[in-house]
Amino acid sequence: MSKMRGESRRSTRVPLKVVISAQAVSEPLTCDGETIVVNRHGALISSTVPLRMGLKVEVHVIITDKRAKAEVIYLDAERPFVCGIALDRPENIWGLSFPPDDWFETHES
Repeated sequence: MSKMRGESRRSTRVPLKVVISAQAVSEPLTCDGETIVVNRHGALISSTVPLRMGLKVEVHVIITDKRAKAEVIYLDAERPFVCGIALDRPENIWGLSFPPDDWFETHES
């Protein structure tokens, strides 16, 4: 079992299940999925097809109708349909009504 402690996390992780679709930016790949855990910088997702490390995608959150560019940065070795994505621009596209305090913009460098 892996720990999900935020030693160097940039924003708090929140368990949240929302339906998404992902479309590869530079190749003909589209898949559906859902989030497992989200934060302002990305998400752990489950998709209908295994995605590969480094794949650039556009994520569409169905319930909010928001879209964002992201990159696959983590693959779960034991669950091939589960991966981590990092948003190109940190934002709350997930529809979380009351996000943690550290999800708000800071003016620090």
